[in-house]
Amino acid sequence: MKTAAVLAVACWSGFMIMGLEMLSGRILAPTFGSSIYVWGAIITVYMLALSVGYLVGGRMSLAQPKIQTLCIMQFLSGVLLVPILLFADPVLDGVFAYTQDPRTGSLISCVILFFVPAAVCGAISPYAVRLLVSEADAAGFYAGLLFFFSTAFSAAGTLLTSFYFVLIFEVNEILILLMAMAMLMAISAFTLSRRGR
Repeated sequence: MKTAAVLAVACWSGFMIMGLEMLSGRILAPTFGSSIYVWGAIITVYMLALSVGYLVGGRMSLAQPKIQTLCIMQFLSGVLLVPILLFADPVLDGVFAYTQDPRTGSLISCVILFFVPAAVCGAISPYAVRLLVSEADAAGFYAGLLFFFSTAFSAAGTLLTSFYFVLIFEVNEILILLMAMAMLMAISAFTLSRRGR
């Protein structure tokens, strides 16, 4: 049960991070357009945020990792979408008033709006690997297993968001869906892990 709970959290984290990244382009487009500069800023910020998250999650995993902490991280990743829902327009307007350059403006906007939730999602993977590994000999297998599922769900998040969700829902509705699913997944994983004891 614990393994299923950990994999479920890692899978949703992968789905959510790529869904959010695809939405980032839609959120920035009305203000800064959708040029290669904007997408370069988005990808750069997400890569940097994930790298910081991996480092923090790995460090956190050294101190007696617990499934409860992983679930809190997942829940927090959903909560951190609330500021995007509430403040995306004021932030973009403020940045645009400061600079109309799509390179600088999109880069600053991405850092303000998306860096922290992306970093929290990044911290989930190394922490989840540590929860799965009970013996050093199996570390590579479990890391591979987790990254296989997480990356597959990242691909699903990219495809479903960019091909379907944006055609059916408004951007804010998709954000609410991602937020609600992150919270629900955290609660479900915690419940599942407790049941398996």
